[in-house]
Amino acid sequence: MFSTAFLDLPPLQGASGTVTLPGSKSISNRVLLLSALCQGTTVVHDLLDSDDTQVMLAALRQLDCGVQVNGTTVTITGLGGRAWPTEAIEFFMGNAGTAMRPLTAALAVHGGDFTLKGVPRMHERPIGDLVDALRELGCTIDYLGNEGFPPLRIGQPRLQLDKAIPVRGDVSSQFLTALLMALPLAAQDRAITIEVVGELISKPYIEITLNLLARYGIDVERQGWERFVIPAGSRYQSPGTIHVEADASSASYFIALGAIASGDGIRIQGVGADSIQGDIRFIDAAAQMGAQITSGPNWLEIQRGAWPLQGITLDCNHIPDAAMTLAVMALYADGPTTLRNIASWRVKETDRIVAMAAESRKLGATVEEGPDWITIHPLAPGQWQRASIHTYDDHRVAMCFSLAAFNADQVPVRIEDPKCVAKTFPDYFEALFSVAHTEAANIPVICIDGPTASGKGTLASRVAAKLGYHYLDSGALYRVTAHAALQAGLTLEPVDETAIADLARRLPVRFEGEQVLLNNVDVTDAIRSEQGGMNASKVSVLPTVREALVQLQHSFQRLPGLLADGRDMGTVIFRSAPLKVFLTASAAKRAERRHKQLILKGFSANIDSLRADLEARDARDMSRSVAPLKPAQDALQLDNSSLTIDTSVDQVMIWWHSRQVFGQPTWLN
Repeated sequence: MFSTAFLDLPPLQGASGTVTLPGSKSISNRVLLLSALCQGTTVVHDLLDSDDTQVMLAALRQLDCGVQVNGTTVTITGLGGRAWPTEAIEFFMGNAGTAMRPLTAALAVHGGDFTLKGVPRMHERPIGDLVDALRELGCTIDYLGNEGFPPLRIGQPRLQLDKAIPVRGDVSSQFLTALLMALPLAAQDRAITIEVVGELISKPYIEITLNLLARYGIDVERQGWERFVIPAGSRYQSPGTIHVEADASSASYFIALGAIASGDGIRIQGVGADSIQGDIRFIDAAAQMGAQITSGPNWLEIQRGAWPLQGITLDCNHIPDAAMTLAVMALYADGPTTLRNIASWRVKETDRIVAMAAESRKLGATVEEGPDWITIHPLAPGQWQRASIHTYDDHRVAMCFSLAAFNADQVPVRIEDPKCVAKTFPDYFEALFSVAHTEAANIPVICIDGPTASGKGTLASRVAAKLGYHYLDSGALYRVTAHAALQAGLTLEPVDETAIADLARRLPVRFEGEQVLLNNVDVTDAIRSEQGGMNASKVSVLPTVREALVQLQHSFQRLPGLLADGRDMGTVIFRSAPLKVFLTASAAKRAERRHKQLILKGFSANIDSLRADLEARDARDMSRSVAPLKPAQDALQLDNSSLTIDTSVDQVMIWWHSRQVFGQPTWLN
C-alpha cells in the first residue's frame, strides 16, 4: 500500500491483464457483525482487509467476541447465548459508516454503557434518523456533541415493541440495514415491523442485507420497499462457513479502465454479473456508455467498444457508490453525462457531489451540480489540464481520478493522500499498475550516483519511499549475481560466463529500503560480506554478465517510477533521466561513516586505513575504461559531508519538485 503524501501518475496509454479484487466492504462488515451476534463459531473466508473491517474487528474484540485472523480467513466466536460485557466501553469507529451504523443499533437494542466516537468527518455524518428510530423503539441514546451526529452514548433500553418502528429511507440505506440487523435481538416473542418513511434509496444495499440475514437464519418478510417484518422467534444461526464476494464497487474502476484504455482488455476475478451486490449493475451503465462486457461465474471481461464513450443520463439510486466512477468516464464521452438521484453522495466520507465537481474542474472539465445531481461535460484532446487531485480522505475519490491518467493529452495526474484507498482497497494502485502500461519514456527515473560510502543507497531508498517509487541498488547486483550463481551450483573459478549471464538476465531480485531480497529471501548480510565483495569482483569483469545486468537494470523502470543508485546510472544506464544527482562527501567523512558502521557490526577497523582504501578505490573507479565514475553532464552535485540524511533527502525532493508540473507541495515549504 502506498503511504506517501502524494502519488504522481505518469501519462498512461493502455491496459490489459487480470485483476483479482478484494472482498466487499459492505458484505464483510455485515458478515462480521452477524457472526458476532450468533451462538457458536463462524468461519469467514475472503474477508476484506481494510480500515473499515479493522474498525469492526476491533469493536468485536472489545465486546469479548473470539476473533482469530489468518490472512483473509477470520473465525468469529459469537456472543449469542452468553453475557455481554457489563463495564463501560468506548469504541473508536474511524470514518467507517458500515461499522458505525449497524453497531450503534445492535448495542442500543441490547443495552449497556457504550460510547461511540470517530474521526472529525464521522462526527459530521448524520445519524439522527437512525437514533430517532431506535429511540422510538425505547433505546437510550444521547448525543455527546451536535444533535443528530456522533459521538453517541448508549445506555439500557426499555423496549416498546407493540407498534411499527418508522425510519427515514431517503438519507442513507445504512439506517434501515442497521435496524434489520439489530432487531432480531428483540424479536424472540413477537414480530417487529419497520416502516420506511419516504423513498428508500440504495435499495440494492438492502437486498444485500436481506440476503445475508437469510443466510444467518432470519427470514425477513418484505412488503414492497415500505414495510419489513422480522418474524417472532427470530434467532441468529451461524452458517458455519461463509465466503465474502469480491467488492462490486471496486470492480467499477477496472470496468471503467477496460472501457477507457486501449489494449487487450481487463479480466476481473472474484465477482460476476450474478453478484448479490447492487453495484454490479454498474456493468449496465458502463455498457450503455460503450463498454463491451462478458461475464461468467465470478469473473468479468471488459474491452473498449464505442470510442469516444457515449454521454448518458442515468438515475443512479441503485448504484450510489459505483456511480462516482461514471463521473470520470464522462470525461471521455462524446457529450455531457448527467447522474441523478445521488443525494446520498452528500453524506458519505465527504460531500461527493462537491468533491467530484471540484476535482473534475481542475482537469479542465465544465461541471454543473444540484442538490441531487451532477452533469459532467467531456474533455476533447487539447483540453486536458495537469491536476493535483485532492482526495478529501475519501477512497473513492482517489480511485476514480486515477483513471484520468489515461487522458488523450498525455498529461500526468497527482493523487494526494493515496493511502486513503486503504478504507476498501489497500492495494488498489498496485493492482492498477499491474495492468496499466505506458512508454518507458513516460516513467520517471531519478539517478543518484557517487563514490563508495557516500551514502547514496540510504539517500536513494529514502527518496524512493517518499515518492512511492521502485528502488534499484545497482551496486548490489554484481554481489547478488555472484551469490545466486554459487547457489545454483555454478563456478566462479573457472568462470562459467554464459551460464552466469543467463542467470543474471532473470535474476529474481528486489530491494526494500536497504534490504536486498533474492527469491524473497533476505541476502543483505550475505552479499555485504568481504567474501561477497570478492565474488562480485570476479563476475563484474565478464562482458556478457555486464550486458545482462544492463538489461536487468532497465527492467526496474516500472510504474509509477524508479530511484536508481550506483556509479553509472546517470551516465550509462538511464541517460535520459529527468533528475540526476551526483552525491559526494570527503574521503575523511566517508571513512568516519564506514568506521562507525563496522564498529556497530562488531568488526575492528582502522579509520586511517579505511580512508586510504576509499581514496584508492576512488582513483580506480574514476580511471576505469568502461563507465568511469564521474558526474553526468546534467547532474546536480550534492556534497553531504556536513548534511544529515534528512536534509539530503529534502534537497533531492526540492530539486525533483522543481522539475514537476505540480510544483512544490506545501509540506516542503
